[in-house]
Amino acid sequence: MHRRASFFGARPAAPGKVYGAPGAGHSSHISLITSAVLIGLWFLVTSMEWVKPLFLPSPQAVYAKFIAAMTDGVAGSTLAEHAAASLSRVFGAFFLACATAIPVGILMGVNRYARGIFDPPIEFYRPLPPLAYLPLVIIWFGIGEFPKIFLIYLAIFAPMAIAARAGVRSVSIEQIHAAYAMGGTPTQVILHVILKAALPEIFTGMRIGIGVGWTTLVAAEMVAADRGLGFMVLNAAQFLASDTVIMGIVVIGIFAFAFDLLVRYLERLAIPWKGRI
Repeated sequence: MHRRASFFGARPAAPGKVYGAPGAGHSSHISLITSAVLIGLWFLVTSMEWVKPLFLPSPQAVYAKFIAAMTDGVAGSTLAEHAAASLSRVFGAFFLACATAIPVGILMGVNRYARGIFDPPIEFYRPLPPLAYLPLVIIWFGIGEFPKIFLIYLAIFAPMAIAARAGVRSVSIEQIHAAYAMGGTPTQVILHVILKAALPEIFTGMRIGIGVGWTTLVAAEMVAADRGLGFMVLNAAQFLASDTVIMGIVVIGIFAFAFDLLVRYLERLAIPWKGRI
């Protein structure tokens, strides 16, 4: 009996390891293999000329355009200048949305009056594509830099506010009652119980919001822009420069993926207990 206990007790089993939790395990190697296969197919299709270069340029052509865009520029600016313009718009809108949407979402979750005030307009415009209210934004604010940031901000605000509200509503009522029973004030309960419990949903809303922001970037840079990654892609599409279009798409995807990884890292630091309790 002692030998059996020592055998099984040598290393405690982690939660979900005995029977297997859904989706448990690392998938990084699978993602790397999938990426390698897709890139290999791209090389194969273009080298065998199964698709005309006008529709699918080769990876070598896209890389050559990337080098040319970095040095000589494209559409009147270098790739670094286009990227800097787009990053300033997306992240400016994102941080502004974080400063407003998260407090509004938390307020909607803890106060029925706030929910009654903010819920109708958010739920009304949330399903609308940004191109639908782009003309109205131009009429109201002109064609300067502010309407571009404002359009991206509106696209990010709704999912972040809804995620924050959902996080507040998902807090266990037993936790709230226990905090009040221990003498906590309403402000302390919101800051130390509700807000911490809602952090996983808030971070999920941030990831969704920044993704929506990048998808709205192209629409925002339709407003009389002279530089930006979205502007570069739109300008290249008018001249059927598919190598520039694909290069711009790849650059946007890399920036978006890198920021998503950063948010995931910050989430692990801020919520070390996620998935463990």
